[in-house]
Amino acid sequence: MSLMLKLLAIIVALSSFANANTMNEKIETFIENSFDNNPNIKSINVKVLGKSEIQEYKNWDAYIVELDAILKKDGRQIVQKTIWFSDGEVITKELFDLKSGKNMSDFVLIPFKDEYYSKANLIYGNENAKHKVAIFSDPLCPFCRTFVPEAINYMKKEPNKYALYYYHFPLDTIHPAAVELVKAAIALELKGRKNVVLDLYKVKVDPKERSHEKILAEFNKTMNSNIKPFELLSKEVTAHFKNDLQTADMLMVNGTPTMFFDGKIDKKKMKYKEAE
Repeated sequence: MSLMLKLLAIIVALSSFANANTMNEKIETFIENSFDNNPNIKSINVKVLGKSEIQEYKNWDAYIVELDAILKKDGRQIVQKTIWFSDGEVITKELFDLKSGKNMSDFVLIPFKDEYYSKANLIYGNENAKHKVAIFSDPLCPFCRTFVPEAINYMKKEPNKYALYYYHFPLDTIHPAAVELVKAAIALELKGRKNVVLDLYKVKVDPKERSHEKILAEFNKTMNSNIKPFELLSKEVTAHFKNDLQTADMLMVNGTPTMFFDGKIDKKKMKYKEAE
C-alpha cells in the first residue's frame, strides 16, 4: 500500500462522533474503535494524556495518547504512548510536511511540567534559579560520557543561574550494565555522598557486562565506596529509579542524552550556553 493510501486510511472525520463531549473523548473513542477487529487484542483502554503544540503548524495539535492493551494470546499487558494529530475536524497518526517530507512528530513539543522537577533530582543549583535544565542520560552512552560531564561542570558554577535536574535513563537493551550502575549511584546519593552523578561517568565497565559483582566492584572502586548488592534493592532506590523512568516515559524520552531547557525540549542541547 502506498504512503498516500495509508494516510487516507487513517484519516477520519471527527464530526461523526457527535455524542462525544470533548475532543479528548472523540479521539479516545476513535482509536478504541480502530482496534475492534484486531485479532491480537483482548481489550484496550485509550487515554489522552495531554495536548502539545506543533512548531510552525498552528492549525494542528498533537495529542499524546496512551494505549493500555491486553493481548489475547498470553494475557500480557502492553502499555505504549503514541502521538496523534488533529485540526479539530480530522485525525491522523502520521502528518508530513509536503515541502520537506519531514514527519511532524519530530516537531512536537511535549512540555516538561513543574511537577516533574523533583528535589531528589536536583543535583546542582538553586531550585529558584533563573533557568531550569533537565538531563536524561545513560552513564555508558558514548556521547553522554563526554557531553554530560562537560555540561554539568559548566552549569554548576552558576547556582543562581541554573537549577540542574538529572534523571537516570539507562538504555538497558544496549547497555545492560548501566542499570546496575544507576541503582548503585542512587544508593550512594541516599547516603549523602555529593557529586555522585559526575563521578558515575568515570566508572569503566563493559556496557554489555551482566555480572552484578563485576559491575558493583568497578563502581565501588571508582567511587571509593562500599555499596552492597542488597542496597540496590531497597524501597528508596527502587522508588527513585522508577520515578526517573516514569518521568522519561511521560515525556516520551527515547534516547540519550535528552535535555529540557526551561520546560521545553532542547534538541540541539546548547541553550544552556546561550542563556542570559
